Amino acid sequence: MREILGRRRRMRFGRKGGAARLDAALTCATVWQWPVLPGVGLQTAGSRGERGRGCACPDPECAVPGAHPFDPGLLAATTDARMVRWWWTNRPAAPVLLATGGRAPCALSLPAVAGARAVAELDRMGMRLGPVVATPTRWSLLVAPYTLERLGELLHAQDWVPSSLRFHGEGGYLVLPPSEIGTGQVRWERAPERDSRAGRDSRPGRGGGVPVVAAAPWLPDVGAVLDALVEASNSAPDGGSRLAY
Repeated sequence: MREILGRRRRMRFGRKGGAARLDAALTCATVWQWPVLPGVGLQTAGSRGERGRGCACPDPECAVPGAHPFDPGLLAATTDARMVRWWWTNRPAAPVLLATGGRAPCALSLPAVAGARAVAELDRMGMRLGPVVATPTRWSLLVAPYTLERLGELLHAQDWVPSSLRFHGEGGYLVLPPSEIGTGQVRWERAPERDSRAGRDSRPGRGGGVPVVAAAPWLPDVGAVLDALVEASNSAPDGGSRLAY
């Protein structure tokens, strides 16, 4: 049964605007130990400071407006609270980027339509999913960290994988809620669940053991998710793929 997070979690992710992005970045970095950095964000347009949909980077034809590192670069991703506060105090509108791989989560992503079908089908199969990030164009299923070598072995063992599937591993990144990017808002389709190994906060005044976000969210193994996605994709009654889009 899905565990509902406590008040501390709701406070961090229930706020709006720059404060919400700062809180989200701090939760990821300091509570969950996920290295983060600010994305390039969107350019400002108009005399009233209204935000346009174009990327703030120098490339006028940027393929992922707002949703990539620029300055700082990906290698600057950190779990240091002081650095995180400084970044989002100075750039409150910046998207929150997760540097995937290493000790941080990795992800498998699909186009939004195929991703919605995949999540529904995996639910029907009884597959326990971890956090799912949704943008207007792609859905990303977060998984436990994996190496490129392991991913290669898993892919080699499959006869076929959906062509729309992408992998976000070591050296990659993923935009996290509550960011805004060129295609629109980023949100949790499935919010992170607290790891069952997390304890209870027994500090005075905390109700003698009220659950708090004391550990990183639970993440499924990449092999299990990949196997389930391939099975789901091959299970269409007409012989086609459920993950087509």
